[in-house]
Amino acid sequence: MTPDPAPSLRQLLAFYLDAGVDCALAEDPINRMLDDAPEPAAPEPRPIVKPALHAKPPPPLAFGAPPASPDAAIISAREAAATAPTLEALRELMQRFDGCALRATATQLVFADGNPQAKVMFVGEAPGRDEDIEGLPFVGRSGKLLDLMLAAIGLNRGNVYIANVIPWRPPGNRTPTPQETQICLPFIRRQIELVNPDLLVTLGNPSTQALLGTRDGIMRTRGRWFDYDTGTRTIRALPTLHPAYLLRQPTYKRLAWQDLRAIATALSAASALSGPSA
Repeated sequence: MTPDPAPSLRQLLAFYLDAGVDCALAEDPINRMLDDAPEPAAPEPRPIVKPALHAKPPPPLAFGAPPASPDAAIISAREAAATAPTLEALRELMQRFDGCALRATATQLVFADGNPQAKVMFVGEAPGRDEDIEGLPFVGRSGKLLDLMLAAIGLNRGNVYIANVIPWRPPGNRTPTPQETQICLPFIRRQIELVNPDLLVTLGNPSTQALLGTRDGIMRTRGRWFDYDTGTRTIRALPTLHPAYLLRQPTYKRLAWQDLRAIATALSAASALSGPSA
């Protein structure tokens, strides 16, 4: 049996980028798979500074400072999102929001892309490295595949609206924590309410579970229509496979194609009901 050839440096770098490794944490590499791997050096102790007896109390926290607890951050996000009358106001509000720790590690806010008057809205989980750089959702490899999927049913970024549940990239493309998701959830819910599409498409398991309130996996939910309640109306919602998953498992593209055909049929039916003036 002939062993596989060793990967080239270019292939290794491409693998690391796909895995979310885009920065070095130390000058010298450490093989942490070895039992005798050196432990990281402990930080030097900081000198203890005794407060003055008559020191003035610290000033109160300014507006927009991180809440003291995740529950307080969720409440703050919910109250703030409810005050946004427009998408632009919501974007500006999210730019100032300090309740989610991901904001401090991300390059910038990744708000949305596409047409705010679109009849269909696609929602993924969180930005990746390319999205963090560009400030737009789905611009990397999975974004290129999403563009091809849209084109297959006659759509493009000019007639759809695209966003994520999490608007800031998690460090190293790690999975967002449940707390981070709950903090950001009021913002994407308000975004959906302001766009007010006829169809909502959730891309992948995390966005499906967060927005549609189901614990079933994506293989059980994809292709099934759900009702999404904005508080003022009910929107038809369809979960489907995330483009990033399809890149890893291309054999499932046939299932995504079935979902795309269902989306196209639903859009045609909605257009027929709305009449030629829509």
